[in-house]
Amino acid sequence: MKQINSQNIQNKLRNKFKSSGVKMIGPETIFFSKDTKIGKNVTIDPYVVIAPKVKIGDNVKINSFSHLENCKIENNVKIGPYARIRPGTILQAGSRVGNFVEIKKSNVGKKSKINHLSYIGDSSLGNSV
Repeated sequence: MKQINSQNIQNKLRNKFKSSGVKMIGPETIFFSKDTKIGKNVTIDPYVVIAPKVKIGDNVKINSFSHLENCKIENNVKIGPYARIRPGTILQAGSRVGNFVEIKKSNVGKKSKINHLSYIGDSSLGNSV
């Protein structure tokens, strides 16, 4: 019974975001928290997990197998695939996070890029880095 309730909740959340314009590829593989906030023109690829306390701005692309929790994603950000955005992280407008990148409790400046195979923790990156 608990699994059915969980599936129903996820389906309601997916429908809510779809109706607000979020584009989901393989929506049955995408998982949201009840408190997720998503802006306009956002695309989410398959197998993405959005855990509690995530706020996503406009024009964001989240690629497959990415995991976000307790973070703020500003406008025009691209994430993943295989990215992990951990608690306390802020990705400022126009920043890019590549494949196999993990970021924890960090502020990534506007238009900065963390291309691939990287760990960024407890730090602050300036703009256009």
